[in-house]
Amino acid sequence: MNGVQTFGFDSARRRNLRSNFMMGLTGLATLIALAPLFLVLSYLVYKGASSINLNFLTQIPKPVGETGGGMANAIVGTFEIVGIACLLGVPIGIGAGLYLAEHGGTALAQAVRFSADIMMGVPSIVVGIFAYAVVVKPLNGFSALAGSAALAVIMIPLVTRTTEEMLLLVPQELREAALALGVPRWRTSLSVIARTALAGIATGVILAIARVAGETAPLLFTAFGNQFWSTSLTQPMAALPVQVYTFAVSPFADWQRQAWAGALVLTGIVLVLEIGVRRVTRGGTRMPR
Repeated sequence: MNGVQTFGFDSARRRNLRSNFMMGLTGLATLIALAPLFLVLSYLVYKGASSINLNFLTQIPKPVGETGGGMANAIVGTFEIVGIACLLGVPIGIGAGLYLAEHGGTALAQAVRFSADIMMGVPSIVVGIFAYAVVVKPLNGFSALAGSAALAVIMIPLVTRTTEEMLLLVPQELREAALALGVPRWRTSLSVIARTALAGIATGVILAIARVAGETAPLLFTAFGNQFWSTSLTQPMAALPVQVYTFAVSPFADWQRQAWAGALVLTGIVLVLEIGVRRVTRGGTRMPR
């Protein structure tokens, strides 16, 4: 009897040791994966934090050869271009996701799903060239609207697939209960299914915004950049990614210093969006009342 108890104790201890060992390996792998991220962020803060001040946030760039100035025009331009991109891309992406979730077996749905998967893998510079051909050339000039169109093209497939996946996670019983009560199918999709998956859909939208906020290549072919204040959608407009790229490759030390600060501000904007994702998804999927 004592032998059986001893054997059971030894077996449990071996299982605990193996479990603790694997948990230790998992934790070590996590630290190794996160180490480059923290190193990059730490170096970015070290190089850029000292250059962020009121002038940097409220002034436009100084002429070549003069020190000082800031990236206020690029910060405002980034919000404007990304905001217009959201107005163009988010409704289309959510609508396409709803269609895929409701009519996923049709030939059109399969074609849309396949196209969205392909588009998510297309390099952003290709999207920029596409926007240049279909927007910039017909308008005979670079513009903020062309930049927003390029970013919207990048957003649409990501929002589409995220919306579809979130809607498919909603229990089928909710749909059946609404239909049994005589609720039309379109209203069931919007008022019951979409509302239940609202947190997941919002997560996809915020992640898509964070994805396009740092894109440089599409804006080089569309919005192009501007060293002055410009809020017109039909004119070239400054944006943080383009401004950071322009300043970083310049031979002027002051511009390179501001490039680090601009990169830190852009990272902060994306970080705020990611925190927004956590706040939106903290409560999980909401059930309709």
